[in-house]
Amino acid sequence: MNCRGENEVVKAMAEYLICYHSPQLHSIVLSTDSKLHFPLYVDFAELMDELPRLARLISSQPTEYLRHFDLAALWAHKIVLKNLNFDERGYEKKFIHIRINVSGSPLECPESFPSIGHIRVKHWGILLTLKGTVIRSGAVKMFEGDRMYRCRKCKHEFPVHPELESRNSITLPFFCPSQGSKTCGGTSFECIEDSVMRHDYQEIKIQESTQVLGVGVIPRSISVILKDDLVDIIKAGDDVIVTGILTAKWSPDLKDVRCNLDPTLIANHLRRTNELKSEINIPDDIIKKFKQFWLDFKDTPLKGRNAILRGICPQVFGLFTVKLAVALTLIGGVQHVDASGTKIRGESHLLLVGDPGTGKSQFLKFAAKLSNRSVITTGLGSTSAGLTVTAVKDGGEWMLEAGALVLADGGLCCIDEFDSMREHDRATIHEAMEQQTISVAKAGLVTTLSTKTIVFGATNPKGQYDPDQTLSVNTALSGPLLSRFDIVLVLLDTKNPEWDAVVSSHILAEAESGNDNHTEDLADMWTLSMLRRYIYFVKGYFRPILTKDAEKVISSYYQLQRKSATHNAARTTVRMLESLIRLAQAHARLMFRNEVTRQDAIMAVLCIESSMTISAIVDSVGNSLHSNFMENPDQEYIKQEKVILQKLRSIDEFPYVTMIEGLSR
Repeated sequence: MNCRGENEVVKAMAEYLICYHSPQLHSIVLSTDSKLHFPLYVDFAELMDELPRLARLISSQPTEYLRHFDLAALWAHKIVLKNLNFDERGYEKKFIHIRINVSGSPLECPESFPSIGHIRVKHWGILLTLKGTVIRSGAVKMFEGDRMYRCRKCKHEFPVHPELESRNSITLPFFCPSQGSKTCGGTSFECIEDSVMRHDYQEIKIQESTQVLGVGVIPRSISVILKDDLVDIIKAGDDVIVTGILTAKWSPDLKDVRCNLDPTLIANHLRRTNELKSEINIPDDIIKKFKQFWLDFKDTPLKGRNAILRGICPQVFGLFTVKLAVALTLIGGVQHVDASGTKIRGESHLLLVGDPGTGKSQFLKFAAKLSNRSVITTGLGSTSAGLTVTAVKDGGEWMLEAGALVLADGGLCCIDEFDSMREHDRATIHEAMEQQTISVAKAGLVTTLSTKTIVFGATNPKGQYDPDQTLSVNTALSGPLLSRFDIVLVLLDTKNPEWDAVVSSHILAEAESGNDNHTEDLADMWTLSMLRRYIYFVKGYFRPILTKDAEKVISSYYQLQRKSATHNAARTTVRMLESLIRLAQAHARLMFRNEVTRQDAIMAVLCIESSMTISAIVDSVGNSLHSNFMENPDQEYIKQEKVILQKLRSIDEFPYVTMIEGLSR
């Protein structure tokens, strides 16, 4: 493009910016911020409506035309600065960068919005949009960009742009690029002093989400270069949508290794989508079905609850206690923040300890399907990052690599073989589970990453499970780590002829067609998709508050545990009180109500009792592996309630009620 054509394009762009983006230009002009680089956001859909030809050129030749757009922004801001009112004081800016937002535009199509694993040569040099999770983030650096050169012969000045492909090297033209009436032909050039444009620079790596991949497909990743105002606004574990220009750079020179071109995206626009991690579309007719379901079970609410629980891992017979624990864990309680800013987590954690063949992995996989964002891994982890985070060296630069807990932020992290964690994971997982952050200080990289995730662990006991020993001895897990789990269920495959007869009869009866029609209708309603929507809806719609009856039950039970528990001291700290409140709130949500009743508190007590292998107060819980669905759960609950209230009747005063009120409000 000649200079005349270039000026016309820049002029048209400047007129567009003044016409449609004057408020942004005005705020940039009035800004007293000392930063050098300012973003100006342009919606591609709007640009397509007003200047379709220019929009097509930007999408097909972004390297050249985005540079013109930046010049137009500087030109437009000078015009706005010149036309300021007398009572306004503006400041001229040196660098303004146009950021193209393609949301809702024709560029959200497979050709320009592919998955990371489908990037090919045809995407080279066009405006491309990619979606993924940040798995590595490097330190912020500085590099030298465009600069001006002068011909020694005719004194013509011209810009030179570094080539990213060759590691930002400068390639000067063979002859003077002046386009006057007579060509110069000069071959000697000098760099103009103070003309070098310097940029902040950060390199990250994003990986496509495993949720959209099929079984056996390896998730692909790509390097992304952030410059200027885009640096240091995201961190490892964030979900992002990046729009930029696909290019490549030579891989580092390594002995006996072929040097290849590594695909790289130079970002132009960056959007964090963490708030969209767990969004599920719930139509109004589905919500009406939920409400109608509970109207039908108004007189027998626990029977309705059990109908929902039967939809959890239906291929596994029985295990009512485990299915209830999975539901309460996925739903969780309400996060509490006190006046000082201290947060008490609302997410619950669940650990299954059991013999091989008791269905632990089945529940892990099904729970991962119920969560819209989930990561399944083992204690050893699939990468060097393991479960938390680590520092890795990539191309001579230290970068943070996110582990499973960071990547599952906002969702569920299923950890099989929980006892086989790496040493550095054992040291940091305590903070990740309780404070829901990971503080990192490795290789000069100091930061804090978010791990607001539900942890669902499974492990085998060390050798033969000894009921006379503590859970810590049987699992080789420390007491403080076990205390961070709200529910710990022990599944022991003991010989029970009655249970074996029930299981075999159920399996044989599945081949027969004499099932109750009403039961079949309920099974058809609570499918995997419906369960996902129900869990997401009750988590967002209800924020249950404890009633006085619920507070008395929780307080009395907590005091009894403090008096009687000597072996299980790690499980009877204030964390147990917090767990009781979380589980009671989760049960209230499961029951589709906005207040925690005495029934919810007693069910929370029964869940905690299932975790007590030594200091259990209520002796009616039994083996979790052999727990089955009752025919009349509402009548059975009345019996359980009498037993528990009789045990708690010895506590007349409730000094912990104030503490409970503070934790639950």
